[in-house]
Amino acid sequence: MPRTTIVLEVEDPHFAIRLYEDLLKIDLKEVLRNEIEETLENKPVLKETIGRMLGIFVPLHIYVGDIDSVHLDESGKIKVGLSYHRSIVIPLERKEDAEKLLEKLNQLISRSEREKIQVSKLRRRVERKQYRKRSNAERRV
Repeated sequence: MPRTTIVLEVEDPHFAIRLYEDLLKIDLKEVLRNEIEETLENKPVLKETIGRMLGIFVPLHIYVGDIDSVHLDESGKIKVGLSYHRSIVIPLERKEDAEKLLEKLNQLISRSEREKIQVSKLRRRVERKQYRKRSNAERRV
């Protein structure tokens, strides 16, 4: 499925963050990934468990519709609250990048919420039309 254009791209020494209209992608850069792998190589048990988990969760793709809230703390860390998961903390080095990402995410979240409301209104309208089309005998059941 082709992605829409990138709304915002933030390059951090450890992360590459790309924000699309409907998706937030967080990729670990090779530098951080290599540091983690070097740390895990001394402990084979950790390498098997944590290494496999990293392979599952990195890169991280989050749909904007799944984001409940986004907050910025005083140290410049962004906390992304998700509907059905634990929150994610993104520690960006430059506070300006964090503020830009926060602003864009909040814009996209509000637009996503409006779209959800429109979809639910259309769904209710269709359900009402289907109910009206039923005969009196079907309505009594």
